[in-house]
Amino acid sequence: MECISVFDMLKIGVGPSSSHTLGPWRAAERWIDELQEHKQFETVATIDVYLYGSLSLTGKGHATDVAVVMGLLGADPETVPTASIDPTLEELKQSGQLKLGGKKSIPFGFESNIHFKKEFLPFHANGMRFEARLEDGTTVQETYYSIGGGFVVKEALEHAKENKQVFKSFPCPIKTGDELLNYCQTKAKPISEVVLENELSLRTPTEIDKEINRVWSTMLECMYLGCHTEGVLPGGLNVRRRAYEMHQKLKGELSYSNPQEWLEVIRKTTVKFRQIFKWVSCFALSVNEVNASLGRVVTAPTNGSAGVIPAVLMYYMVIENHKADFEHIKKFLLVAGEIGSIFKKGATISAAMGGCQAEIGVSSAMAAGALTELLGGTPDQVLIAAEIAMEHHLGLTCDPIGGLVQVPCIERNSMGAIKAINAAELALDTDPKDAKVPLDKVVSTMWETAKDMNTKYKETSEGGLAVGVFLSDC
Repeated sequence: MECISVFDMLKIGVGPSSSHTLGPWRAAERWIDELQEHKQFETVATIDVYLYGSLSLTGKGHATDVAVVMGLLGADPETVPTASIDPTLEELKQSGQLKLGGKKSIPFGFESNIHFKKEFLPFHANGMRFEARLEDGTTVQETYYSIGGGFVVKEALEHAKENKQVFKSFPCPIKTGDELLNYCQTKAKPISEVVLENELSLRTPTEIDKEINRVWSTMLECMYLGCHTEGVLPGGLNVRRRAYEMHQKLKGELSYSNPQEWLEVIRKTTVKFRQIFKWVSCFALSVNEVNASLGRVVTAPTNGSAGVIPAVLMYYMVIENHKADFEHIKKFLLVAGEIGSIFKKGATISAAMGGCQAEIGVSSAMAAGALTELLGGTPDQVLIAAEIAMEHHLGLTCDPIGGLVQVPCIERNSMGAIKAINAAELALDTDPKDAKVPLDKVVSTMWETAKDMNTKYKETSEGGLAVGVFLSDC
C-alpha cells in the first residue's frame, strides 16, 4: 500500500514548476549524493545533463536548466535566497566554473553541458540523464524522472510510468476514497483526524504543527509578496502583474505593516459578493505571479497550481470565519493533502502525463474537500466536493504559451479556486445518498482521460493556446 504524507504533497520550493523546476533540482541534488556514496564525487572531471520530452520542450520557459544548475551547486530550494539565484548564475556564466555540491570546481557551460533532447524516454514524459566523466576517463550516469509535485524516481523503477512509489506503512493505509470513508466510519472521526493519525506515525505532534505552520507561513508570505509587487513577469511574454493593482483597489486607504495586520484589512473589505470574488482571485493570482518569477511557493499539489489552496484557505479565514485559528489551518491542509494523495495514487498530478486537469483539477478538488470539512460537512460530503471540483476540470489541457508558467496558467488558479468554493457549497447541500459519481470513479476517469489525451496537450507547448497564439502578439 502506498502511503504519502501530507508534507509530500505540500512541499516548499522555488517556482515556476514542481515537475520542471523543483523535480530536476531535487534530482541533481540526489545525483550528487549518490556520487558521494559511491566514492566518485572527488574524481568528477566534467558533467553533462540531458533533458528529454516535456523537460526539453518547455524546459527553457520552466527554468529547468536553471533548476538543474542550482541543484548541482548544492543549493536547497527550500532555503536558498531567491534573490541570489540570478547573481549566482551570472557568476557561473562569467567564470565557466561550477562548484559541484558547493565543494568541487569543474568546467561548465549552459550551452555546452545542458542538452535539450525532444525525444521522450519510455517511462515518463519528464526524463533526465546526468552523466559524469571521471578523471580516469570512465563515465558514470543515472536517469531520473520528475513525475509531478516534486516527486522524483529512478529509471530502475519500471513502474514510474504509472507514477507508483513505495512509502512507509501508515496505521490507516489509504489508496482510495472508499478506504478513507471506511476509516472515518469505523473510527467515527472526520477526515482530518484520520489523516493526523497517519502523520503521527511519522512525526511528533510538535513536529507536525511546526511543518504545518511552515507551509502556511510560506503560503501567506507568498500571497503578501504577490499583492505588493508590481511590474512585468520575466520570460519575454511581457505579462503584467495584476495582483498588485487588484489589491490596491480592494484594500482602499486602509493601512497595515505586516501580514497579520493585512488579514484584518482584508476582513474589513469583503462586504459585497463582487469584492469576495475579486479577493479570492487576487490571492490566487498573487501566488502564481510569485511562482512565475522564480519565487518560493508551496506545491499544492504542484507549483503551477500553487495558488488555489491558499486562496481558498484565505477565503475561509477572512470571509467565512473571522475567528479562524491555527487548528482550522491544520485541518484544512491535512484534508487537502490526503485528497491530493488519492489522485496521485489513482491517477497523476503531472501535467506532462495528464494535462492541466492533473494540476488545477487536483488542486481544486483538494481545496473543495478541505473547505467542506471546515464548513461542517461530513466525510461523505468532503469527497463529494472533491469529486464535483474535478468533474468540471476533466479534459483540461496544459498548453503554456512560450513554455512559460504564465498564460493561461496564472488565471487558471483563480478559476480553480472559485470552482472549489462553489463545489463545497454544492456538496454541503447534497445528500450523500443522491450523489451519482463517487470520488474514486472520477479519479479513474481522469486517468483514462489523461491516457487518451494527445501528447501535444500535455505540457509540450505544441498544441492549444501555445500554438494558437503567436508570441509576437503577446
